[in-house]
Amino acid sequence: MRPWRPRSKKGSRMQNKLLFALSLCRKAGALVMGFDAVKDSVNQGKACLVLCAGDLSPATRQRVVRFCQNETETADMPLTQFELSAVSKKPTGVFAVTDENLAVLCRKNLDACAAPVKEERP
Repeated sequence: MRPWRPRSKKGSRMQNKLLFALSLCRKAGALVMGFDAVKDSVNQGKACLVLCAGDLSPATRQRVVRFCQNETETADMPLTQFELSAVSKKPTGVFAVTDENLAVLCRKNLDACAAPVKEERP
C-alpha cells in the first residue's frame, strides 16, 4: 500500500505558508482565537482581519459577517478547523489578526492559496 500524499504539492505548500503566517501572528501575540474573543476584539476596534475556517457552519459564518460589518474585513480560509488546530491547539473556526503588517502577510498568503494553480502537462 502506497503512503498517503497530498493531491497538489503547490496547493499544500501555499496552505503551509498560511499556517506559518498564522503561527507567526500567534507567537507575536497578534492572533485572537475563538468566536467570543474575536467578537470582543472587533467591538474594541483592535482586529485588522477576521479569518474563518473553511468548514465553519453557515450560521456561524453569517454571525461573524454580521458583527464584522463596516468594522473590519473578513476572509475565508481554505483550511479546516482540524488543520488549524496546529496553530490553536484545539479546533477553532474564527481568528482575528490584530497587527496590520501581519494582516497584510495573511492576506497575501490567502490570495496565493486562492489563485488558480497552473498544472504542467507531461
